[in-house]
Amino acid sequence: MIRALLRSPQALVCAVFLIASLTACTPKPAAVKPIAQEFLSHFIDQDFAAAAALTDIPKDAENVLAETFQGLQADALEATITKVEARETLATVYYQLTWIIPRERTLEYESSLVLNKFNDQWVIRWQPSIIHPRLGASQHLELRAINAQRASIISSDGAAVLVPGVVDRILVDLDQVGDRRAMARAIAAAFAEIHRTDPNALLIDEATLAANLQEASGVYSVTTARKEISAQIKAILGGKPGIIFHEEAAMVSTDPGFAPEIVSRVAHLVNDRLDGVNGWRIVVVTHDGAVIDTIEHHEPDTAPAIEISLDHLVQRAAEEAVAMRSEQQAIILALRPTTGEILAVAQTKEADKQGALGLTGLFPPGSTFKIITAAAGIEQGGLHPDTVVPCPGSMNIYGRIVNNYNGFSLGNVPLETAFARSCNTTFAQISTDLHAGELQAVAKEFGLGVDYEIPGLATVTGSVPTGEKPLERTESGYGQGEVLVSPFGLALASSTAATGKTPLPWLISGFDTKVTGKKKDPDPATIEQLRALMGAVTEPGGTAAGMRAGGKIFAKTGEAEINSGSHSWFTGYRDDIAFATLIVLGGGSESAVAMTDRFFSRLDELREGGQ
Repeated sequence: MIRALLRSPQALVCAVFLIASLTACTPKPAAVKPIAQEFLSHFIDQDFAAAAALTDIPKDAENVLAETFQGLQADALEATITKVEARETLATVYYQLTWIIPRERTLEYESSLVLNKFNDQWVIRWQPSIIHPRLGASQHLELRAINAQRASIISSDGAAVLVPGVVDRILVDLDQVGDRRAMARAIAAAFAEIHRTDPNALLIDEATLAANLQEASGVYSVTTARKEISAQIKAILGGKPGIIFHEEAAMVSTDPGFAPEIVSRVAHLVNDRLDGVNGWRIVVVTHDGAVIDTIEHHEPDTAPAIEISLDHLVQRAAEEAVAMRSEQQAIILALRPTTGEILAVAQTKEADKQGALGLTGLFPPGSTFKIITAAAGIEQGGLHPDTVVPCPGSMNIYGRIVNNYNGFSLGNVPLETAFARSCNTTFAQISTDLHAGELQAVAKEFGLGVDYEIPGLATVTGSVPTGEKPLERTESGYGQGEVLVSPFGLALASSTAATGKTPLPWLISGFDTKVTGKKKDPDPATIEQLRALMGAVTEPGGTAAGMRAGGKIFAKTGEAEINSGSHSWFTGYRDDIAFATLIVLGGGSESAVAMTDRFFSRLDELREGGQ
């Protein structure tokens, strides 16, 4: 065995040249071996000229030897002579070649070379098959990557959300632009024109773009755009000098209107997980790179699809429902109680102007908070649905005058009736009778006041005061005073009522949610009785009676009064979907109830195959 160190201008390459024991076929094969050995040694050392000089066509041999070594990007080459056959003027040498190629891969095969004897000298008859049996004239070997397709991002119901595709990058060659402000104005106007018919199309701020163009030099990247958008931009700008459209690979949304802000954040967060492992192949190519044959083929490993919790149909139904109040800040947030999947975050453009209100906006919950007050009364005060409680139209509690809606009075009624009719006075009294901190503790059992770090989302659940003063407890009992919740937090509370424990909310599979402040879940007996109360709300006589959507809905209505009006709330669950609906300054709860009714009705239509 002979080991030779290889040097190239690019790197130090180690090669091994192995000479096996041979049994000659004729009495005089010894003169053949040194020539074959020398040829292979030079090939291993990448001294292609020296190797080629041992052949009858040195120029052709040198080119193919060099092209193959370079085409395979070889780190090293090993050769083992296995057999020699020689006659008077003709000999054949058989050997095994082992290429060491990048990333610890190998290519092994057997080949041979033929020698002719002229004037007592052995000369190698040049043929590309010396390198590989399947090489023909002017052909060499190359290593080529087989790119792994990027993984898709899919919704929890299996619908593709982002898929590998192409977009156009819109650039400006500033060397071809005279008036940069005019260019910014033209680009912004083009995007604005498209936005008028496609609300999901991007808007470009003219002033910002103009300032950026003034400061930039060379080629400036404006933005990327979907193919259909860039085609319209091209048509509008009409070949304006300086505008360049450059196609590039990207993850493309299958539905640009599907939770675009959340999908964008998800795409950024999981970008590195979308790449699979490239495959590779060894191919026979011509001198100009055309592939003739494949010697070895290894398929790429595609990364598994990334699942996000959003449900395509639930999100669509929620978006269509909030569109009923497009002129207002309207929100629907939906969770799956059994798994914690965040199924939908839908809000109107008016709400978008204020940020992610569904996830981080804090508002007084009004009577929806009676879910927590009722649970505290059951858990801490020994109440149950049949407990008779007072429901006067008005009540003075430690100087705080508490009134029912329009001053209605029921007298003494079962707790279930007081909950279904939403008696403020009843729940103000229940809360006032609790000890400081008890209502706050129960709220945390339902996820309110608990912090969740959800990769891809910023969220806030809400805050409930300790209630050191009786007045604080009085106002908190019916969701006024210092109590604040987000739609996300209220959907968590309804999820807790649905399953008996607060689910761990998540958005992206494989990314763990961290929880701070959660201590325990409600007592199962409390949950059972609370469900009876929530079930009565949508029955005849309840504040949400008459809903047309199918299925039994367990819920609580709410109207939260503030100085400038009142917020319309509705929260609860149906089957395995918990929801919180809010219309900011939407008035009475009937507006939120109607929006939720539309949400579930539309969801049922979509699930049945409706358009």
